[in-house]
Formats: sequence, C-alpha cells, structure tokens
Amino acid sequence: MKPTIYLDHAATTPVHPRVLEAMQPYFLEVFGNPSSIHGFGRESRKAMEKSREIIADFLGADPGQIIFTSGGTEADNMAVIGGAFAREERGKHIITTQIEHHAVLHACEHLERMGFEVTYLPVDETGQISVEAVKNAVRPDTILVSVIYGNNEIGTIQPIQEIGNFLKEKDILFHSDCVQAFGLLRLKANELPVDLISLSAHKINGPKGIGALCVGRKVTLTPQLHGGAQERRRRAGTENLAGIVGFAEAVQLIRSNREERREHYLAMREEMISTFDQADISYAINGHPEQFLPHILNVSFIGISTETMLFNLDLAGIAASSGSACTSGSLELSHVLKAMNLSDERSHAAIRFSFGITNTVEEVKQAAEQIVKIVKRLVR
Repeated sequence: MKPTIYLDHAATTPVHPRVLEAMQPYFLEVFGNPSSIHGFGRESRKAMEKSREIIADFLGADPGQIIFTSGGTEADNMAVIGGAFAREERGKHIITTQIEHHAVLHACEHLERMGFEVTYLPVDETGQISVEAVKNAVRPDTILVSVIYGNNEIGTIQPIQEIGNFLKEKDILFHSDCVQAFGLLRLKANELPVDLISLSAHKINGPKGIGALCVGRKVTLTPQLHGGAQERRRRAGTENLAGIVGFAEAVQLIRSNREERREHYLAMREEMISTFDQADISYAINGHPEQFLPHILNVSFIGISTETMLFNLDLAGIAASSGSACTSGSLELSHVLKAMNLSDERSHAAIRFSFGITNTVEEVKQAAEQIVKIVKRLVR
C-alpha cells in the first residue's frame, strides 16, 4: 500500500503526541469521578477545572462560561435547541443560513417539528451571506440567529462582527459554530458580539469526543440532557476527564504557535495553487477569494466528477474529501455548493483539500503534482 498524504484535516486531525502524553494519567492513575467528594474525585475535579481555565483564558472568557460537551455537534445542538426553548416565550422565529453544518441545520429542522419557524438565508456564489439579508430577515418574534464562522467545506468566513453588532442592539441571541475557525482566527468571547460559541477538540489535534460551548454571561439555556448536576446543571453526565485534559493541552499548543500555523497553511495552499497554475490545468476555486480559512482549499477540476477524482486520489495515496454525503454508494451534491448556485459542471467536480500541522510544503507540492497527472490523464 502506498504511503498516504493526508489532506483531510478539516474532517479530523491526528492527536498531537503532547496531547496524548497529557491524557494518559487520566485513564489509569487519576480516574476518580469529578463529582465525588473524596480525594480521588477532588483530584479529578482539580484537573478538570484547571483545563477549563486554560480553554476559557485562551478564548477570552470566564471559566464558568465553558460547558464541556461530547463535541461540536452537541455544542451546536445545545446552543440552537437550548437557546430556542429558553426564549420561546418571546417568540418562535429562528434565522440561520443554508450552508451551516448539519449539526445546526438538523437541529433547526427538529425545532420546526416542535412548532418553531426557521428562515434559511441564501448565500452568494462565494458562500457568504450579507449583513443586509440578516437585517431584513429579523422579525419582532426572532429569538435566535445561528451563523457558522468559517465554513467547513469551502472555508468562507462570514461577517460575524457586523451581524453580531446588529443583533446585540436587537437583543437577539447569536450563536456561531466556530469549530473550524478556532485556533486559526482570533476568537475572543469578550470581544466578539456572539452569545454562544461552539468548539471541538479533534479539529485542533486534540482527542475526539470532547468539545465545548462558550455561553455568554447573561445567557440562559434549557438543558438538553437530564440527570446529574454536572456543568452547573447545564449538561448532565460524568465529564470526559481525559478528553478535557487533552483539549486543554491542544489549546496550549495553539497558544504557542497560532500565527505560525496560519502562515504554514497559507504557504501550503499557495504551493498547491501555484502547481496547478504552472501545469495549466482547468480548475476553479470554490469559496471567497479573500475571506477564507487558511487550511481549507475547495477545488473543482472541470470535467472530472467528484467521485472519480476521489477514487483516483485514493489510489495515488492522497487522502482528501468532498463535502458530499455518501448514500447507497453514490455521492449526493453538497448542500453548501448547491446553495452557492454554482454550475453543475463545477459543483459536481468539487474536492476539499485541508492542511494540518503534520503536512509539509514539499509534501503538498508532491500531492499537487500527482493531482496534475491525474487530471491530465482523466481529461481527454
């Protein structure tokens, strides 16, 4: 089997050795339940609260604002569903976009079945919504708006600051899925006009199965899990201590090299684009030309279907992805690309490459050269 060049870091990242090392004692040595009052429990709680402080400090929040979850999906569900039910006496109208992660879209669909009304805002051909569209969609009964910070498929960054400033004046709850943006863009809860921020550890070289929701100081949520009094009675269930410690260690790594990561990812992105240009192949970049996450590059290779390209990339030892869902052995068109109203030729040929700390510029150049060969072989 050929060694694989992994270019799918937007899907998940490998756990950093330092993260694994930090987690190990919490599987065998410090194993107490953080809710227990004896010494074993107190030691576990101390580690958990220290981790909470590390994450909160990096995010510019108070430790009490951080609710640990099982990942970004639960954080999104808690924000959207918990936020909607907490405010339903004020109205039942919610606004989101057509290009949200399914964790938000499906949560909104659930709320529609529960009697709420949801407006799904369209985007332009770059995958960006307009602030005016948000303003025009707001009604007297609007209680919640959810807009992803940086899209997980195309990398487009939304005008969160401007939207948040407007919603703050209207006293409308504002949630942003920041899973892909966290660790790459400057996100400060005490600066951003956002009430609810979703995070996930496994996108930043932390473990899977742990995430967080940062909740505004004055925001009330209706709990979605019922049981114990964990997380200040906001999220029942014994906390994933090893995961929480790993999450905090991953945040510590980001703190030390966030700008270096950004520059490294941009260099790899530019190397791939440059290689394509020099080879004079037919391709199009999907997403915003200026407002984009540095680690995501979504490309359509005109004349080659997504499925065919992914198959050939895999054979060449290159791991990439599409934003499409796979059902019954075939790919469905990505809801993000569909919302952008791209041509069929372009939307059915899209591939997402996403870079991480384990990649090198030289490795990406090798992958790009292999991609060029594949494209030239398949396009006759």
